[in-house]
Amino acid sequence: MPLLFVLLSYLLGTFPSAYLAGYLSTDRDIRLMGDHNMGAQNAYRCLGSGWGLAVFVFDLAKGSLAITLALAAGLSPGWVMFCGLAAVLGHNWPVWLGFRGGRGEATAIGVMLLIATQPMLIMGGLGLLVLLFTSSVIAASAVMFGLLWLAVILYGLPGGVVAYSIGLPVVVGLTHFIRSRKNRL
Repeated sequence: MPLLFVLLSYLLGTFPSAYLAGYLSTDRDIRLMGDHNMGAQNAYRCLGSGWGLAVFVFDLAKGSLAITLALAAGLSPGWVMFCGLAAVLGHNWPVWLGFRGGRGEATAIGVMLLIATQPMLIMGGLGLLVLLFTSSVIAASAVMFGLLWLAVILYGLPGGVVAYSIGLPVVVGLTHFIRSRKNRL
C-alpha cells in the first residue's frame, strides 16, 4: 500500500502547471521560453506575475497534497517523507513530458510546509526577505533551503526530519545545477 501512495505522489508531482500556463497564456511551450525551465520562476519572467504566482501555488500544492494524502492514509513518517520526495521527482522529471520538468523548489516548499511547518515558515519568511533585498530567486532559495536544517534542529524535530531537510533541498539544488549547465551548453 505505501508504494501505491509513492506512485500517486509522483503522478501528482507530474501535473504540468507551468506547461499549461504557457499554452493557456501564449499557446507556447514554456520549456522553449526564457531559461527553458518548467517552473514558477520562468513562468513569472515569461508569462507575467499572475501566471508565475499561479504556477507557484499549484506547484506548492502538489507537494502539500502528496503529504496530506500520505498522512490521511496513516503511512509511517518514513513513507510520508518518501511520498514528498516522489512529488518533487515527479515535478522535476514528469513522465508525460519526456522527463523535462522544473527544479522542484515550490513543490519542495509545499512538502516541507507539512513535514516541518514552523521551520519552513520561518525560512520561507527569511527567503522572502532575501528576495526583496536582492531580487534573486537563487539567493533566496539558497538561504531558505540552506538554513532549513538548522531551523529543524532548533525546533527539536526528529533526526529523520533533519536528514530530510538536508536531502530534499540537495535534490532541488542538484536539479538546478544540472539544468543550468545544460542551458549554458
